[in-house]
Amino acid sequence: MTKMLEKNRRLGEILKNMGRVMVAFSGGVDSAVVLKRAQQELGNDNVLAVVVNSELFRDSEFDAAVAFAEDMGVRVHKTEIKELEDSRIVANNPDSWYYSKKLLYTHLNELAKEMNFPYVLDGMIMDDEEDFRPGLKARTEEGIRSVLQEVNMYKTDVRELAKELNLPVWNKLASCSLASRFPYGTTLNKKIVNQVNEAELYLKGIGFDEVRVRYHDNVARIEVAADKIISLLEKREQIQHKLVSLGFDYVSCDLRGYRTGSMNEVLSEAANEQLAANA
Repeated sequence: MTKMLEKNRRLGEILKNMGRVMVAFSGGVDSAVVLKRAQQELGNDNVLAVVVNSELFRDSEFDAAVAFAEDMGVRVHKTEIKELEDSRIVANNPDSWYYSKKLLYTHLNELAKEMNFPYVLDGMIMDDEEDFRPGLKARTEEGIRSVLQEVNMYKTDVRELAKELNLPVWNKLASCSLASRFPYGTTLNKKIVNQVNEAELYLKGIGFDEVRVRYHDNVARIEVAADKIISLLEKREQIQHKLVSLGFDYVSCDLRGYRTGSMNEVLSEAANEQLAANA
């Protein structure tokens, strides 16, 4: 038996022992595997997919997640949180990620209590332990179960299992809160969040599937895969025109290319020490 198959077997045992679960479902590969395996082990009557909308995530991603879960045949509950009404999230400090996840997990636990679900599951994987993830503290405090972590699954395991389960999102690119596009300390509001969102949607629409538009005092710093930088530069005039029309003063290309968590690269040592002390 391969390592992945053994992990999957253990995952099945954990889910079966839970009996009845609520799954925080984003439509990504990680939560899709959790939802599918829960459905297989517990049946549709004992599984609920909760899809959460927020001002910091795209409506299109919310709609796609709802449609995906419904296509799987599981029950779906649609809900919403108001992240931009929380001053601690709006402040966009390093610990704002904690408050964002705290808001989410608290809301999920309230729903679980109302609907009589003893367990709330998320799609955290082992790779999430290796990056700056203040949300892990909130997850632990709220008692959310990260079953993929419990069986030591990494992204490679999850994608392999998703492919075996015939999940269409097995190779889907990861998405993240739009707050990740702003330097720490940049106060968030709907205007600049929408500005970044529209810029990324435009770039995706002209062929850059893997893209981030980072916001720096109304300067757009575009990250695309390293092998796409030349293509980006070839379209620089139309991109410049479009992004300026959206409200940016200047448009730049990051020569290091696309990478997750790039805003964390400039966290000061003092900020890291403060976060470690609060962890």
